[in-house]
Amino acid sequence: MMRASGLPLAAWLSFFGLLRRYHRYEVVNLEPLLRPGAKLIVGYHGRPLAVDLCMLTVTLHEQLGYLPHGVAHGAFDHLPGMRAVADGLGFVTGDDPRLEAAVARGEHVLVQPGGTREGCRSFRHRYEVSWGERLGYLRLAIRHGLPIVPVAGRGMDDAYLGLNDGYALGRRVGMPARLPLWLGVGATGVWPFSLPFPVRMTQWVGEPLTRHLAPGFDVGDREAMLEAHREVAGAVQALLDRARGPRPESMA
Repeated sequence: MMRASGLPLAAWLSFFGLLRRYHRYEVVNLEPLLRPGAKLIVGYHGRPLAVDLCMLTVTLHEQLGYLPHGVAHGAFDHLPGMRAVADGLGFVTGDDPRLEAAVARGEHVLVQPGGTREGCRSFRHRYEVSWGERLGYLRLAIRHGLPIVPVAGRGMDDAYLGLNDGYALGRRVGMPARLPLWLGVGATGVWPFSLPFPVRMTQWVGEPLTRHLAPGFDVGDREAMLEAHREVAGAVQALLDRARGPRPESMA
């Protein structure tokens, strides 16, 4: 069994529930994630933490009765006490065997292929998908037969003003567990000791993508994998661009 429970879940729901109010969080087109069956939610990593996706998990917990299973940063396996937190939230740091049971129960899995490399950038690079050729999420979707639901939005890159490339600096100074060393400014000072700017955050959910589930799709065919990868990244970028346009009249 790998479901969120206990104090970690209660703290998560309370904290990100409050942030939903602070950021006036809204979701456009939640319906694809309410349909029966497990899906792989693939999202853009806002800076410096994927706060919008964390708030999305609270909304989905209210609608579905469980917290989607996040694939988290590997630091959860190395920093003291973090493994217990991850277990309490039903999170994993890779294709954990427990994911198979979660998928069998029809529960969603959540990933951010860009990770801290995408999330901890400077203000010069905002709302730009930056996944390189990271295909791990795609292999996970194929292995578990999961449709991919792209997710992105607006506001998440405006909560803090990034001053540097945190991923590159972290590598340069040898940060443990490949953690970034990011410098950012918020509403009350320097991150992580500052509140974020109280920007409105709006999450956009796309329709499921299933190219990778087509009969005959070969996971060993790198060009086919890259083509599917470009489709997913393009769908997320399109949501970013669309979400930053005129505000829709109705919100879901």
